[in-house]
Amino acid sequence: MLARRLAPLLLLLPATAHADELNAGDTAWMLTSTVLVLFMTLPGLALFYGGMVRRKNILSTLMHSLAIACFASVLWVLVGYSLAFAPGNGFIGGLDYALLLNLKPGDLHGTIPEALFLSFQMTFAVITPALIAGAYAERMKFSAMLLFSSFWVLGVYAPVCHQVWAADGFLAGDGVLDFAGGTVVHINAGVAGLVAAWYLGKRKDFGTFKVAPHNLILTFIGTGMLWVGWFGFNGGSALAANGAAAMAVLVTHVAASAAAVTWLCVEWRVHGKPTVLGMATGAVAGLVAITPAAGFVNPAGALAIGLVSGVGCFLGATVLKKKLGVDDALDCFGVHGIGGLLGAVLTGVFAVEGIGGTAGAIEGNWAQVGIQLWGILATVLQAGIGTLLILKFVDLTIGLRVDEETEHVGLDLAVHGEAIRGPEPSPMISA
Repeated sequence: MLARRLAPLLLLLPATAHADELNAGDTAWMLTSTVLVLFMTLPGLALFYGGMVRRKNILSTLMHSLAIACFASVLWVLVGYSLAFAPGNGFIGGLDYALLLNLKPGDLHGTIPEALFLSFQMTFAVITPALIAGAYAERMKFSAMLLFSSFWVLGVYAPVCHQVWAADGFLAGDGVLDFAGGTVVHINAGVAGLVAAWYLGKRKDFGTFKVAPHNLILTFIGTGMLWVGWFGFNGGSALAANGAAAMAVLVTHVAASAAAVTWLCVEWRVHGKPTVLGMATGAVAGLVAITPAAGFVNPAGALAIGLVSGVGCFLGATVLKKKLGVDDALDCFGVHGIGGLLGAVLTGVFAVEGIGGTAGAIEGNWAQVGIQLWGILATVLQAGIGTLLILKFVDLTIGLRVDEETEHVGLDLAVHGEAIRGPEPSPMISA
């Protein structure tokens, strides 16, 4: 139950604040966190992904983040928030909150306005489908992307969100721990990205040439924006300006730093050279892995999670990617899928009694690991099957993939009639 998930956090509220009274400090922090999480997508993720594609597809990649943010926001108001958080059954919410017709400025969610809570959750619904775009970059039709993302937000994201975070969600009732989105956001998006990349097929140059990133400066800037925004992503999930939020911010930074260092060392050892792209990707891997655990672990646990995720995601984005033979263009599954999976499991291992006011019942133990595995399985099945069904529907109606000529020319010019001029980086023959 959501109350069961949030009750430990409410213990750390100031003594003068009650669950049904507006708290100015909590509201200010959540306003800030909401802005930070939107900042992760616009422009953080857009630049992070945009720098890694070829010059001829950078504007298309930026458009993915921008368009998904706008479409997902509209859908969230229309029916998405209701499907995620309105009373319903264990699997999906009802339509009581559709169009937000009954929302009033004075309505509260704990110690913050209800409008602020739904806005904060909206930013999660924005970034999750935008993450998937990294898997199918450079080859999906823009119209298909819009249709797929819209159906996915309502048909996959909202139900999983309800199951994990809503008061009557069955995974919440089973005791699955996900502080800020390890299952809801990262495993969900990672599995969807893997299925989408597999269904679409490989880019025509995949396996022949190493597709060089067009501008790693943009990727570096995007990494910094994601990192800073993640403090709102994880710290804001405490829903209050309290000790739990402060601990979440601390462990978020520790895990990101540890994963970046680990990726750097492994890459240096394996490939002989440390790279900007590698260290940036490692940092994001650590941020992903700490997300489900941020409200439940101490800095030592965060350090361990960062170290494990740095190695695990490096292997996922290199060794596992080659073995699967799937063209996951920007490593959506290798970073978000693998990172989210590792983080969800390690939450069960490193959860500490007393962090965020948590009770001993959710302290790290093998029973909790089993519960975490159950949450992972349920999310993987829903994300995989739901994504495949949506892709099939879109493919049968308007088609998914651009033609070869469009792919050769680049989606920027062929689809959007815009382009950044200049030569492409010279492709390197892959090993």
